[in-house]
Amino acid sequence: MKKIKLIIGAGAFALIGLILFAADHIEAPDVKGGSSDITDFYAFQAEDTDNLVFVANIQGLLSPTATSAAKFDENVLIEFNIDTDLDYIEDLVIQAIPRNGKMYFFGPYEPSSTGLNSSLPQDGSEYGVSITPYGSSPMIGVKGAMKFFAGPRDDPFFMDFAKYGEIIGGTADGFDNPGSDTFKGTNVLSVVVEVPKSMIGGSGNINTWVETKAKQ
Repeated sequence: MKKIKLIIGAGAFALIGLILFAADHIEAPDVKGGSSDITDFYAFQAEDTDNLVFVANIQGLLSPTATSAAKFDENVLIEFNIDTDLDYIEDLVIQAIPRNGKMYFFGPYEPSSTGLNSSLPQDGSEYGVSITPYGSSPMIGVKGAMKFFAGPRDDPFFMDFAKYGEIIGGTADGFDNPGSDTFKGTNVLSVVVEVPKSMIGGSGNINTWVETKAKQ
C-alpha cells in the first residue's frame, strides 16, 4: 500500500523562508490509528537560513501513557518528495526507515522511479540515528551539513475541534483567541531532517509532499 498524504500545487514552498504545513488527524479507515498514518507535514527554513527542514509526524493522538511503548514500524518507509522544476513530479527524495532502534535516512537523491511506483532506498547514502526514547533529551544525528532526528514529540498542531463544530453548525461566528487545543496532551512520532538548500537545487520555489509506504 502506498498512501499519498499531501501534494502541493500552486501553493509551492518557497526556499526563501515561508512556512508550509499540512495536517490530517482524521484519517481514512484503512490507515487510521495505524503505523503508517501521517498526522502532519511541515517544511520550513531552518535557523541556519542556508538550510531547509522537513518534518513528518505519524501515529498521532498518542496518550502520555501509550507513548513510551509506541514504536516506528520497520515495515513502513517514510518518504519526503521534492519537486524542483515545478512539474509536480519528484526530482529528489529523502527516505527514512527504522531498523533495530535506529532511523536510517537515505538521500537526497534522484529516485529510480516516480509517481505511484515503488521506490527503494539507495545503497550507500544511508545514515543512522538512534531513535530518542520518550522523555529523553533529543538525540540529533549529523552527517556533513545534514541533521536528523526520530522519536516521540508533543503534537505541535493546534486545533479547536469543538469550536469548529459550532462554526460549521451555525452556532458560532468564529474561533476564540486562543481557544481550546483539542490535541493538548497528545503525542506523535516525529521524523525530522535538515538539509542544505544547495543539496536540493533550484533557485526559487519547490513543491514538496510526504508519503508513507507500507511493505506488503
